[in-house]
Amino acid sequence: MEVQTIIKFKTDYMRRITDDTGIFQHTKFGVPDRAKGYTTDDNARALIAAVLSYSSSKDSVTLDLIHTYISFIHHAQNAEGNFRNFMDYNRSFIEDSGSEDCQGRTLWALGFALSHSSSLPDNLLNTCRYLINQALPHIHSLGSPRAGAYAMIGLSYLIETPDALTYSFPYLHKANTAEDKTFLPKAFILNLIENMAVRLHNQYTRNKGNGWNWFEDSLTYGNSMLPWALLKAFRISGNVCLKETAKESLDFLASKTFSKEGYYKPIGSHGWLLRDGQAAPYDEQPIEACEMLLACKEAAVVLQDPAYLKQAALCYEWYLGHNSIKTSLIDPQTGACYDGIHSTGLNLNQGSESIISFSIARLVMHHE
Repeated sequence: MEVQTIIKFKTDYMRRITDDTGIFQHTKFGVPDRAKGYTTDDNARALIAAVLSYSSSKDSVTLDLIHTYISFIHHAQNAEGNFRNFMDYNRSFIEDSGSEDCQGRTLWALGFALSHSSSLPDNLLNTCRYLINQALPHIHSLGSPRAGAYAMIGLSYLIETPDALTYSFPYLHKANTAEDKTFLPKAFILNLIENMAVRLHNQYTRNKGNGWNWFEDSLTYGNSMLPWALLKAFRISGNVCLKETAKESLDFLASKTFSKEGYYKPIGSHGWLLRDGQAAPYDEQPIEACEMLLACKEAAVVLQDPAYLKQAALCYEWYLGHNSIKTSLIDPQTGACYDGIHSTGLNLNQGSESIISFSIARLVMHHE
């Protein structure tokens, strides 16, 4: 596709907005806004982007970023196993526990890192295993559908990866002991994924009707994570109901987010889309294009339908100008991604969520 070759991909912007604590949450245009501090959400997402980049580049600077992001997540985990989210510039967390979405997103990132076990050093992998194990007791109580979806995806990566459930160093974790049965117990995790997936499927069944094939009475943020999680759970459990619900809901979401003109247009964050209503046209957020791309890539494999690959490509093209205002969101000077599309044009701030989303989308499309 010609538009994909217009902009040379640059990897240094994420490094520029990361210090020795973590990646900054926001910027004023391209300068880190220290007053806004850091979040575990962003450092978890940054971990995914850095792992993807390192798996192809193997450069030491990116490995240093991975260390920084995992260290942030480790510091964010409290004694009970939950993750705190918001940290001020003085390195003080301003809450005892983050949102449910934060818990789920962090599990997603840690599980994803473990799925690249052939690329990462054992000490980092062992830290990811430890963090997941400490968080496990709290996952079943996640009430938010999106939080549960993020967690299911992370745990699915864990289950799908050979040897991901045990420490890499034998002397740290001996087999056939009582301790062995309590560390990342596979049967427990499989049951957890199945139960959360069935709960999500049942919510969909209760709520859909009259042409509204969705889990809730509105389409808001992170919508694509819900069908994506069911696709992942189906691959593990073989429960056909999960696959059917995933396809039906993903196709419904696609019908609301791919325009008749042939470009991707995410649901606007200023008003969302209520049942039987019209989608808010703005603001269009970069993270939505990334997550929809990931869901479509999964659907192409699980449902064995290449049409989803075309939709994934449209999500990527959204960043590069195939969008509602026909304007690229990528700063050609820095490689950064603008924070979205307003009714008046681009949001010229270039925060971490935006560059992380573009980086993940680009790396998945070009290097997976």
